[in-house]
Amino acid sequence: MAVQSGILLKSGTNELEIIEFYIDELDEGRLYRGSYGINVAKIVEIIQQPKTVPVPMAPREILGTFVFRGKVIPLVDLAAWLGKTKPEGQANPIALVAQVYGIMMAFAVSGINRIHRLSWGQIEPAGAFLGAFSDSITGIVKVGEVNALILDMEKIVAELNPQAQTQENVATLETGFKYKALVVDDSPSLVRFLSDILTKAGFEVETAINGADGMRRLKAAADRAQRARRPLSDFIHIVISDIEMPEMDGYSFCLAIKSDPMLESIPVILFSSLITDSQRHKGMAVGADDQISKPQAAHLAIRAKELIEKSITAIKH
Repeated sequence: MAVQSGILLKSGTNELEIIEFYIDELDEGRLYRGSYGINVAKIVEIIQQPKTVPVPMAPREILGTFVFRGKVIPLVDLAAWLGKTKPEGQANPIALVAQVYGIMMAFAVSGINRIHRLSWGQIEPAGAFLGAFSDSITGIVKVGEVNALILDMEKIVAELNPQAQTQENVATLETGFKYKALVVDDSPSLVRFLSDILTKAGFEVETAINGADGMRRLKAAADRAQRARRPLSDFIHIVISDIEMPEMDGYSFCLAIKSDPMLESIPVILFSSLITDSQRHKGMAVGADDQISKPQAAHLAIRAKELIEKSITAIKH
């Protein structure tokens, strides 16, 4: 079944669609049906579990490979990846074919419930409690009578496919002083990665866990600027934001910045695996100054510097 998503979703509404699916698992010997969610934008198609060709020396989570739309792709046992114990003799009849970082993989699950249209405000961050069970969970949302766990597909794909891991050569930028960047992402590993890239390039980095947190930090910077009677650019030069985040997503965050007279001059780069040629219009609609697809961050610091200098020049004139 092909999946069509976002036909009526507009940028900046803080909405998303998730596919709610389930995995039958054993919990202390009892059958338990766990509910999970994936952003529909990452799903290519839902298919019956295909026959696979074994892969020698592959991790136990890889059930094998099969041909999908002319390409050989792996089939991953999602239950095994999450450390779940499946009932004996029970197969996973459904596979979700997903594309992340331009890499296509299929994930075997027990079944599909439905597609839900939600607000990012309904999704609670995973926090320390859920993170202790699995670092592949980014959030939790109540749908109907169940709580669905939102999976961090970027992390899963990156760990299963080394090609998704970014190896970047970062050049030090000669700016004369340190530019100040706000990095907004709910993934601790991505925050560390981006902070490292920008710090090596000569930036001072502040971080926030989602758009709402980012807005609080930007408002605080604007207040400090007003009290000190100094330009906002003395406190913040650029925002680099993910799109998929609990409470407030990157599109809504960017729209809020560009709609605020105090903040609108701050350049915003959206940095997300959701950015594709067919999705760029969404970032343009909310006023993003640039959009870069994860994990292609080789020119992130250089592009950030270019946008900062363009912004400073515009303010002076």
